Amino acid sequence: MTTAARLAGALEALAARHRLRRLIPQEGLDFASNDYLGLAGSALLRDAAQQALARGVPPGAGGSRLLRGNHPEHEGLEAEAAAFFGAEAALYMGGGFQANQAIFSTLPAADDLILHDALVHASAHEGMRLGRATARAFAHNDTEDARRVLAQWRNDGGRGQVWIAVESVYSMEGDLAPLADLAALSREAGAILVVDEAHATGIFGPQGRGMAHDLNAEVLTLHTCGKALGSSGGLICGARVMIDTLINRARPFIFATAPAPLSAAITRAALHALAQQPDLVTSAQARIAHAHAEARRLCGIDVLHSQIIPVILGEDALAMSRAEALRAQGFDVRGIRPPTVPRGTARLRVSITGNVNPAQITALFEAIAHQQEAS
Repeated sequence: MTTAARLAGALEALAARHRLRRLIPQEGLDFASNDYLGLAGSALLRDAAQQALARGVPPGAGGSRLLRGNHPEHEGLEAEAAAFFGAEAALYMGGGFQANQAIFSTLPAADDLILHDALVHASAHEGMRLGRATARAFAHNDTEDARRVLAQWRNDGGRGQVWIAVESVYSMEGDLAPLADLAALSREAGAILVVDEAHATGIFGPQGRGMAHDLNAEVLTLHTCGKALGSSGGLICGARVMIDTLINRARPFIFATAPAPLSAAITRAALHALAQQPDLVTSAQARIAHAHAEARRLCGIDVLHSQIIPVILGEDALAMSRAEALRAQGFDVRGIRPPTVPRGTARLRVSITGNVNPAQITALFEAIAHQQEAS
């Protein structure tokens, strides 16, 4: 069998299981993206880009940060991000996936334990796979199970540093990590709490600073810039010694072309907007509250936490057909299947973005309710 035939056969097998991915154009009302504040296509960021270009900020970096790719816009963003998110230092990288790879493949040592939530992002798993530390999962959002797994590791002879890895808002479930309990466990264990704030930044915390802001624990946070901030890249925020270690040892940082200085300038503008325009966050929270009320009223969905609302359907084919039907009605909703979510939990992932209004949110849940009634 040729390589082409083998690959084609694998794709056909995915299609038969309703798991073949394909690229779908943007069309209809945005209930699919992570543009939670509606900044990605905003005049605010377009103006910031034009002003940056006018003052000579280049659209490309031309090399890695350690060669000639470092730029004052990168350093300005890092200084402002560290101050905004309450950290000693920050490091700007090309994306959140790359940043998580860097954290977990670089900072934990061979004798350490990475104690991670079972539903933590694939990028964290990739970093753990590349790193040297032992990785053990605990049941999703279950601090007592985390304590049990940690005790078992200690009983088995583990003596290194403990790193507790979680997301503050989970990207497919939409639920929130019990950060206060996890911070208490971190203090008990002398652990470092690594919080991926990708879906919390811009929505939760004072001025959208995230759920880990002012948390009473030793914390390393990741704030992605391509979601609520409307730009691109990822910001790792934490102790200066950790940031300097990443600069010196993290392969995803050292050997990657730097993010575009223009992207850094745009991200700076987004952070300034969060600090200076509180209505960005309050408007998002009002949209989310309206969506929760309508999801309960029209669809009987009771478990609601954030701007991410999963409509669990179970079967892969059903999730994809209902998503396609909603898109035909003008609602851009995407179906999510395994392996992105656990088997048997295929779903519609409804994202409450800054690109829709309350009437459109109501119309979407009316359409979902009609699907439920017709099934």
